[in-house]
This record gives sequence, structure tokens and C-alpha cells, in this order.
Amino acid sequence: MSYFTLENGEKLYYEDEGSGENTILMLHGWTSSHYIFTEPALQLKEKARCIIYDHRGHGGSKYANKEIVTMETLAHDLNEMITELSLNNVTLVGWSMGVCVIFNYVRLYGCDKLKQIILCDMAPKLMNDENWNLGLYQGEYTQADRVLDESRSALYQYKKFILGTAPKLKTLPRFILNTTLIKRLLKCDVKVIKSLSSDMEDQDNRDVINKITVPLRYFYPMPGSLFSPKLEKWYRENAVSEFKSVGFENSTHLLIAENPTKFAQEISKLL
Repeated sequence: MSYFTLENGEKLYYEDEGSGENTILMLHGWTSSHYIFTEPALQLKEKARCIIYDHRGHGGSKYANKEIVTMETLAHDLNEMITELSLNNVTLVGWSMGVCVIFNYVRLYGCDKLKQIILCDMAPKLMNDENWNLGLYQGEYTQADRVLDESRSALYQYKKFILGTAPKLKTLPRFILNTTLIKRLLKCDVKVIKSLSSDMEDQDNRDVINKITVPLRYFYPMPGSLFSPKLEKWYRENAVSEFKSVGFENSTHLLIAENPTKFAQEISKLL
């Protein structure tokens, strides 16, 4: 096991394999881990250096939690890793919360060390209102829903998120589903994931699209689950740099786990 030591002494679990002039750095989503990228990284490491890691409070970095963790914290961590590992010409890939980390990174540090950015199924603004209906739960999640959710347990919030991500899980018996989710939650620091969830919901990163000066790619599922496929049109119309998109048919928010080979192939085409 390998750990990257941050300036404050916290340690992040990471894997660094492959070589070449291209570097692919992949950022996982909320309550997930580097594991979501394991299979694609295995397929890509013959063509590029592939780095995957666990954010604070997740997986192998569960105990990197000595301070309040926000999206900016994770963006600072990303910058430390890029700087200390002397990375340049980076293809930066974010899925779900990983996209929010990328937005914060670009806002704080720009795109000088990046070759391109690949965003996977995530809105720049989660909360829906009278002027925005491309956010969480296909445009139906509002501040009123958020207030109710914040009064409930971490398990309730996580279960709602998972069922929105993969609706087929609704067919599982409640006991089996709850037991599985509890085991998954035990791999995370609940305080950290609640802090990150709240911070993501506070953010509006729509203006960051104007700061992305490298080629921008958007991978999205059809018909989708957490987010509407209509987000592709928003990114296309608002990108100021070269833009391309890839749709993953018959997929949900878990498009990477559902299509690891296609995911790797589409990234390979962009190197």
C-alpha cells in the first residue's frame, strides 16, 4: 500500500502505475473510493501513467480527518499531489464529487498543469431552483428537501443517494440493502462525508466553466439517474474551450462501474 503525505501530515492512499508522456489522474465520488477506477486504470496503464487515490474520509484515507474537510480542502490536496509528484500534461478525470473537486481546483489553481479535463455525470450546481433545473435527482432536489434530509441520519441520506444512483436496488429486501449500506458507510468517516455533502450543496460552480482553458470532455449516462442527460447540452453551450461529449447508453450514475472497458477506451482515444 502506498500513501501520499500531505503538508499537514495527513496521509492519502494512492496507486501510481504505468508510464509515458501522458498522466491520467482520476478522482472518485462521494462515499466511493479509488476502487471505482481500478479496472479502467489496469487497461490504461500501458498507455499512460495512471494515478488513483482516496479522498480524505474515504477508503484508505478514512482517517485523514483531523480538520474540517470541504471541497476546497480536497482541491488543495489535489494540488499538493500534482505539485509534489511533479505532474504536468495531466488528463484530469472526475466522477460525481470528483467533478466538484476539479471545479474548485480550477478556481484556485487554473489549468496550467493540465492537458484536458474529463467530467463524468455531475452538475456544476446541485440545488435546483426557479432558475436552474439541471441539478440533483433529475432537477427535483430543492432547498426544502435539503432541510429535511439534514435532520435525518447519515444512513438515511446515504440510502437516498444510492437509490437515486442505482434505482434497481429498490428491489432488494430492506434488511439486505441496509446491511450492505452500513458496511459501505463503515469505510468512510461520517463526519467528513456529511461535511462534504453539505459543502457541495452550497456550491454554484457554473462560472468555473469560463475558467477551463484546456479541452473539456463530458461523459454522461443515458437515460441517467442522479442527473439529466440534458446537462450535456448545458456544458456544450457554455464551454469556452474545445468540447466533446460521450454518452453511455443504458447506464446510470454508475457508468464507470457498468462500462469499465468503454470508459477506458474513450479516455484512450483522447490521449
